[in-house]
Amino acid sequence: MTVVDLNATELARLLSRRELSAVDLAKALLSRIEALDSKLHAWIAVDADFALRQAAARDAAGPAGPVHGIPVGVKDVFDTAELATQYGSPIYAGHRPRWDAACVASARAAGAVILGKTVTTEFATMFPGPTVNPHNAAHTPGGSSSGSAAAVAARMVPFAYATQTVGSTIRPAASCGAGLKLTSESLDTVGTIARTVADAALLASASAALPGLLELKPIDRPKLRLCRSPNWKAMRPEAARAFEATVARLAAAGAQVVERELPKEFDQLDEHRGRILAYEIARCMAHEVAHHYDALSAILRSVIDAGRAMPYADYERAMQYAEACRRSFAKEVEGFDAIVTPSATGEAPRGLDSTGDTSMNRLWTVLYGPCVTVPAGVGPSGLPLGIQFVSRSGLDTRILSVAQWAEGLVQ
Repeated sequence: MTVVDLNATELARLLSRRELSAVDLAKALLSRIEALDSKLHAWIAVDADFALRQAAARDAAGPAGPVHGIPVGVKDVFDTAELATQYGSPIYAGHRPRWDAACVASARAAGAVILGKTVTTEFATMFPGPTVNPHNAAHTPGGSSSGSAAAVAARMVPFAYATQTVGSTIRPAASCGAGLKLTSESLDTVGTIARTVADAALLASASAALPGLLELKPIDRPKLRLCRSPNWKAMRPEAARAFEATVARLAAAGAQVVERELPKEFDQLDEHRGRILAYEIARCMAHEVAHHYDALSAILRSVIDAGRAMPYADYERAMQYAEACRRSFAKEVEGFDAIVTPSATGEAPRGLDSTGDTSMNRLWTVLYGPCVTVPAGVGPSGLPLGIQFVSRSGLDTRILSVAQWAEGLVQ
């Protein structure tokens, strides 16, 4: 085992004791990127000199925070001052912001080393980038956080930033086993991808200045609400069987599993979510539409056109419906430690023309609850599957504790 095989929590311990230098760690990861990324295409920009300067500064100074000396990958929709930020679009080729996004700045203040920028789909939407699945290059890595998921799974970086507007953190994390350009102001969510739940909490804590996320409490016999969701019909049969088997393993390990679907009032939420997304993408992309419309992909233009044609009253009704569902959802999770549901409709599909189906993610994103996925076996093609834990807003520490309890039982 080498340092690239260690998770972020293990690395933090070694770095804090000065049993490992930040420079040596950065060099090891840069060497792994050089060896692997010509095939995986997880990175859009890596500046070795910049990374090593940061690492040397960390070694020269005392620990600055919980992620002292640990390299992080930054999805290429987050602004970074020293590295180009291109948002997955040729429109912004070579674009250099003047400052770091808030989460990146917070992580740097807590000691992180910015290793490079990871590939995103176009503006973190649907049109894929060049990244392939690290388990099988003929399959998509998922999206839109394609590069972050692939880089973490391939051990090129311990953890990385992701975003989710629909399913862009959970789905690629499940598929790979592992300042922001807005797309939709009501749905965009910052996330982390790591190899363990504790590592994900570590980066989230440093990025959001939430020390409580580092205090995951052991949980025993969690009470889980099994919810397949109104989109269960999109599940592939083999993935549905694997999900049921995983839930059975959790129950055998002591979880109290209660099967209960969302009430009928949630049935139209996905439809209204689509209206919110289209309207807000059109609004957030107004500059690109006005000056670079032909440089946008056809699939993104179709969503933008639908949003531009939508009456404001339809958007307003969709927002009101979503808010009513959020209020109801808070009651739906009362008495449960988490909702358990699939992370994706199945294995990462073959081919690189699409990042896959978001059906098992969309509802939870619009409900504003924390979502965590952990690896849960493999599908018929040998690619990773995942299981997802969800709760209401504000219960991040509890949901992370549930996921940490489960991760050793279902992999």
